[in-house]
Amino acid sequence: MRHRKSGRKLGRDSSHRKAMFRNMVTSLFEHGSIRTTDARAKELRGIADKLVTLGKRDTLHARRQAAKTVRSSEVLQKLFNEIAPGFKEREGGYTRIIKLGNRRGDNAPMSIIELMPAGAPDKKARRP
Repeated sequence: MRHRKSGRKLGRDSSHRKAMFRNMVTSLFEHGSIRTTDARAKELRGIADKLVTLGKRDTLHARRQAAKTVRSSEVLQKLFNEIAPGFKEREGGYTRIIKLGNRRGDNAPMSIIELMPAGAPDKKARRP
C-alpha cells in the first residue's frame, strides 16, 4: 500500500527523475513555457513554485539552494533578477498548466506548463 506516499515515479529511478526535473525546470525558466505530458507538468509545478519562492527571498543562501536545482548560471540569474521580482505581491500560483489533448504516437495526454505573466491578477477571492 502506498499510503501517504507523495509524488509520481513516472517509470524512472530516483536519479533519472531528479535529473529530468532539473532539466525541465531550467528549460521552463529559460523559455517561459514548455510542452510536456500532464503528469510531468503536475510534478514540475511544485518544483518551479518552490524555486520562485526562493527567488523572492533573494539571499545568498537562497541562491545557493536554487543553484542545486537550476543547471545554468544564466538561468539562475534570470530567475533571481527578472522572474521572481515580478511575483513579489503574488502568494503562490506562479505557473499554469494548459491541456492540449493527446499525443499522436502513444495517446499520452499533453499540456503546456508556463509561467504566469508578472502583472497577472491574483486568483479570485471566494464569495461567502
